[in-house]
Order: sequence, then structure tokens, then C-alpha cells
Amino acid sequence: MKIVIVDYGSGNLRSVQNGLTRAGFPSVISDRPSVIDDASHVIVPGVGAFPDCMKHLDALGLLAPITDAIAKGKPYLGICLGYQILFTEGTEFGSHPGLDVVPGRVVRFPAGALTVPHMGWNRVRIQTPAPCFSDIPDEAYFYFVHAYYPVPTDPSWVAATTEYGVTFPAAIARNNVFACQFHPEKSQALGVQLLGNFARMR
Repeated sequence: MKIVIVDYGSGNLRSVQNGLTRAGFPSVISDRPSVIDDASHVIVPGVGAFPDCMKHLDALGLLAPITDAIAKGKPYLGICLGYQILFTEGTEFGSHPGLDVVPGRVVRFPAGALTVPHMGWNRVRIQTPAPCFSDIPDEAYFYFVHAYYPVPTDPSWVAATTEYGVTFPAAIARNNVFACQFHPEKSQALGVQLLGNFARMR
């Protein structure tokens, strides 16, 4: 097993690695395409803006290794931006192409009474019994920080939902892909459980 956390200049890398360590799984942080090619599991975390994330991944030559890993069936975990870039298009600072692994768009929360960004603990309602949700109760609380959220064209991708002015997909899952808008590395014991569940995927 070789769990690789992709480093494209975002934050939270050490937090994700520490969460995996607490779950009992070693990992490496790397920005090298060859290391990602050799990974058994790939994690793309992220904080920041959608176009910047795609730009940095492209500049480092990491787009092809990530999509190749997914196509080969290697377990993939996308966190926050690592979730959003899976989609066809992001609308932050204009229209920008994503990896197009999941058809759909990433959109901003609508203007209204609720504060944007959505920040803090919120309830996650499980819709699909994905492996990463093993031993995690329905309606558990996880930590969120985001102003945009994905809208998949195919609703069968949706593994969990959360409400914040609108009901949005808090997580998606299909085969070897799991991705979440919340931050498991900031979500205490249940976040560690989720990271461990991912590491046990084959």
C-alpha cells in the first residue's frame, strides 16, 4: 500500500497526513507525477479557488496522473477542492474546465439570508452506503468551509447531502471514487474514521 497525498501548493496536507496516521495508515506527500503513478491510493485535498487548483495541477504535470489513477480503479479521495475539480466545470471567477470525471458544474451558494462561505459543523445525511461511510452514523456532523458546491448531472453519484440554504451534495461515491465537500481532517474522530475507511478500500 502506498497512499499519496497530492501536493499542488494547497494547505491541509499535514492535517490529512496526521489524520491517516491516527487511523493507522502511513502516507506520503508528493508533487511528483511518478510518485502518483506508483500510488495505490490517491488523495487530493484542497483549499482555495477552483481555477488556481487546476492551473497548479497542470503546471506540475499532475492532471494526467490523477485521471489515470482514477481510470485504473485506484481508490481516489477528493476533499473540498479535490472534490470540486472532479466535475466538468467550475464557475468561480468565470467558467473553467475541471477533470470531467463527474458530469456537472460547481456553483456558488445563492444570495440570501445565510452567510457565505458556509463555515463550521453541519449534519451529513447519508444517501448511499459507500465504503468510506462504514461505521459512521447517518446525520453525523462534519466540518465545512466553502462558498461553492458541485451539482452533478447524474444524481446517482450523490452519496450524502447537507442543507445550508439549499440541499447540496456533501459527498459523491462510485466504484473507486469518493469525494466530499467537508474536511475529514478537521472533523475529529469521525473524520479519522472516514480516512481509515478510505485507506482500507481496494
